[in-house]
Amino acid sequence: MRALDFTLAAMLAASLCACTVGPDFKPPRANAPGDWNAMQRSAGAEPRQAQQPAPASTPTVESDPDPRWWRSFGDPTLDALIGRALNGNPDLQIAVVRIAQAREQIRQAVAQGLPNVRASASYKREQLGAKGFLESSGVYDKVDALGAPDSPVDRIAPGSGATVERGVQGVLDQITAPVNLWQSGFDASWELDLFGRVRRSVEAANAQADAALESQHDAQVSLEAEVAETYLQLRGAQMLHATAEDLIAQQRETVELARSAAKHGLQSELDVERSQAERAQTEALLPQYDQQIAQSLNALAVLAGEAPGALDAALTPPGALPATPPTVPVGLPAALARRRPDIRRAEATLHAATANVGVAVAQFYPDISLTGQIGTRASSPHDLAHWASLFWSWGPSVSMPVFQGGALVANLRLSKLQQVEAALDYRKTVLGALRDVNNALDVYRTDQVRLLSLNESVAAQRRAYDLARASYRKGIVSFIDLLDAQRQLSSAEQNAQQGELQVCTDLVSLYKALGGGWEDGGPLASGTSGTSSSAP
Repeated sequence: MRALDFTLAAMLAASLCACTVGPDFKPPRANAPGDWNAMQRSAGAEPRQAQQPAPASTPTVESDPDPRWWRSFGDPTLDALIGRALNGNPDLQIAVVRIAQAREQIRQAVAQGLPNVRASASYKREQLGAKGFLESSGVYDKVDALGAPDSPVDRIAPGSGATVERGVQGVLDQITAPVNLWQSGFDASWELDLFGRVRRSVEAANAQADAALESQHDAQVSLEAEVAETYLQLRGAQMLHATAEDLIAQQRETVELARSAAKHGLQSELDVERSQAERAQTEALLPQYDQQIAQSLNALAVLAGEAPGALDAALTPPGALPATPPTVPVGLPAALARRRPDIRRAEATLHAATANVGVAVAQFYPDISLTGQIGTRASSPHDLAHWASLFWSWGPSVSMPVFQGGALVANLRLSKLQQVEAALDYRKTVLGALRDVNNALDVYRTDQVRLLSLNESVAAQRRAYDLARASYRKGIVSFIDLLDAQRQLSSAEQNAQQGELQVCTDLVSLYKALGGGWEDGGPLASGTSGTSSSAP
């Protein structure tokens, strides 16, 4: 009992004196600027461009982006599509499974610091080989001498030598015969973790789980942006297809007009062929738009975790291209590091690398464990329950590295270099995020300015076409002038519609660069597939 009390006291003292070696993690500073450079550049350019109208949609730093940014388009179909994708996308479900894997690794790391108890039971029949050892030691010769005449035993107890010999011979036969050995019991061990190797391993595992979670958030942000962009591409292709059909109808009227004039000798067949060529050239655009529509439909179905064609019935009817909101909240650069999942993942990776340095340092210190064993051992199963068959052992064990050929030093240096690499990767990720947002802001602003000019061009080309058509009917301009005005109007309308589509996709890219879409609410992937009730 004194030994047990001493051991328990030593364990308590050791636990109180336990420390965690290695560096403690401190979250890095993002060192982000106070404002977006792109917005400062835009503000500086306004006086020089006062004659141009302002963009219809302007970013603002007054508030952070809406986590469900896609609602700013005001399109219920888009809202339902994103909800359906978040519930059924395989890539997002894979990311969720990886989070579960990382959490199981945490449990594995925690288990290293807990007592390890194992139950065991065994049976074996064994021959110890004791007979050869006894023969080589002369034991059998001494036994034979017990039964010889005039032996010391006979002189002490006449007539008893043979009896003693037979008794000893029987004992030797039992010792040297094969035996059955039954055993059952428990083994236990417990690493005291006085220097924090296990605690640092748990810390690293937790950081790696955080990195896996941020990878899932990053995949979610990318998925939301991809669904929105693909949906806009679908609506844009449908819009261009409808515009081309309207133009083809106008060109057919022009062809009939040319034929009528040629029939009355007012113009040549060359004008008829030219008008037909213009119509055929426009009709050639329809298969291209049909291809874009089909590819977008297939892509949206796969993003939602369904087979191509599953969404055709709901999305094939043409819909209008969503309008951009009048203001776009972007927040301040300082909040970007807390919102972008890739920056948060880089920080978690740095945390794990820092904890691994502590693990490497702890390997230089002694490893102290408590081990114990208790059980019963007998030659027959029913004797295992007897108290006399009990055996046990317990006590502390200490192991300490003495010579490892420089492996521990190299491992520590490697861990520190990996920590430096993770710190540099964090800084690189922050700079890349700042670049992405500034680029997206510049593109969104300049493409809106470009769209304003394209819309002005469409209005001017439409007036020119109306004038050319009226002048042609009065014989003031030639048919070539009418075709040229029609061609330029068609090109201007297509450019303006593509510019409108580009502005919408620019806004999606801006929201993606801002890293929103995972913070709160919204349908989140839970590792099980399904469909949203509000999906199309």
